[in-house]
Amino acid sequence: MTNPINPTDDTARQLAQDLLHTARYGAIAVTHPDTQTPYAARVAMLWHDGTLLTLISTLSLHTKALAANPACAALIGEPGDKGDPLTHPRMTLICTAREGDKSAHKTAWLAAIPKAQLYYDFSDFKMYELVVSEAHLNGGFGKAFNLVADDLAV
Repeated sequence: MTNPINPTDDTARQLAQDLLHTARYGAIAVTHPDTQTPYAARVAMLWHDGTLLTLISTLSLHTKALAANPACAALIGEPGDKGDPLTHPRMTLICTAREGDKSAHKTAWLAAIPKAQLYYDFSDFKMYELVVSEAHLNGGFGKAFNLVADDLAV
């Protein structure tokens, strides 16, 4: 069987970086803290200064899951207006979550996601940094790549 993963090149790195810089939402996958089963949730995300950020409420199950086990994955990439959604680029990032400095990211977050002004300062919302260890890029059919954290650096 032929390996479907292509050698990582500058075109793949650029596509991965483009996905990161345009992402405003994605899915986060965690381990359910009670059942140890997979759990996914749609969350706001922002790539800022080389870090994937998410602002999430401590009332949510995915925040409780991250407190119990910081290992997670994030899926970014939106389908375009036309065509088969599976032909559009998307990327899965393997991450470890850690609580970030919410005040340090406020200006960048609100510039990118202005509607968050409504809840950004709520005390139950915390900023998490998703530290990427590896990424799996699917640029469309026949365009699969494995990347490491250094491939995502600008």
